[in-house]
Amino acid sequence: MAVISYLTTIQFDHGAIRLVPEELRALGITKPLVVTDPGLVKNGLIDRLLTVLGNTVPRAVFDGTPSNPTEEALDRALALYKSEGCDGLIGFGGGSSMDLAKCVGLMVTHPGKIADYALIHGGLAKLKADAAPLIAIPTTSGTGSEVGRGAVITLRTGRKLAVIGPPMMPKRAICDPELTLGLPPGLTAATGMDALAHCVETYISPRVNPPAEAIALDGVGRIGKWLERAVSNGNDREARWNMMMASMEGAMAFQKGLGAVHSLSHPLGALQAPVLHHGTLNAVVMPAVLRFNKDHVGSKYDQLRSALGVGAGVELPAAITGLNRRIGIPAGLGAMGVTPDILATMAEYAEGDHCTQTNPRPATKADFLELYREAM
Repeated sequence: MAVISYLTTIQFDHGAIRLVPEELRALGITKPLVVTDPGLVKNGLIDRLLTVLGNTVPRAVFDGTPSNPTEEALDRALALYKSEGCDGLIGFGGGSSMDLAKCVGLMVTHPGKIADYALIHGGLAKLKADAAPLIAIPTTSGTGSEVGRGAVITLRTGRKLAVIGPPMMPKRAICDPELTLGLPPGLTAATGMDALAHCVETYISPRVNPPAEAIALDGVGRIGKWLERAVSNGNDREARWNMMMASMEGAMAFQKGLGAVHSLSHPLGALQAPVLHHGTLNAVVMPAVLRFNKDHVGSKYDQLRSALGVGAGVELPAAITGLNRRIGIPAGLGAMGVTPDILATMAEYAEGDHCTQTNPRPATKADFLELYREAM
């Protein structure tokens, strides 16, 4: 069992979920609100957590997390937290459930609306040093939200914004690869490419942070070796362990900053229809962004190709396109249901996204519109 103290304390290994009661006691949580989603209730995975909690840990359960967390869901979960007298949270699921739990924890101790604390609205300066304590338990290997100091939420206005700051960091992360055994190939592929996007964008971000770059490069190497195995065999324990580690590494590293891949995917992920998976979006737009950034990253593409195990004669964007094809990612945004008429509006939102500031190459609305068109 590896106990890692980096940004937070992480319990990482097969079977780590059994440590949840111990970690609740360590944090002084006597009645947590479990934030999860309907899919994990339907497939019974939530029962793994509830069994571990047993009859000795009272709790409330909010299972209404949508595929992209919303302000409306936040209001409902926060109301349940207060009415049930909870004193902490467990975020159980993918990035959506963990992000929603983070937002609930923040709003327990902060006045106003969640939009007041969005990074692009100057929210970082408004964050206090405390939030309701949170244990984050991922059931996919993609977002790494369990070790991330931010959350992304879609407001009632339809705008998808990030809230970032120290109070958003979970107090504990329980990373149990057994929870991802049997994850369907499509979701394994999409979440794995999300982790790859985090690692790649962090590595080429122009900010100076060598430790983050080293972590990101290690994550790229694990994904290059293990993602296709995880997709082809959902019960490969070694592949699942390494993909969960790579996912966690991606989020550890992206404290350094992301880039245009995420700037493009965030607005599309806020659409009510079609409902688009964040990791799949990242995978689809990544080759176009890599071509756009090529002359602004020095020799970093060489290191990324080496980590992925790609030969020197293959360009990095082509390598990502080939990986997408082999693991069943859609060929373009059009295949995901995106229509050309929305691209100009999406480009405007992408230009204002907080990730745009740390892209290696400055990007304008016109640039983002062309990138969307290229990714169609």
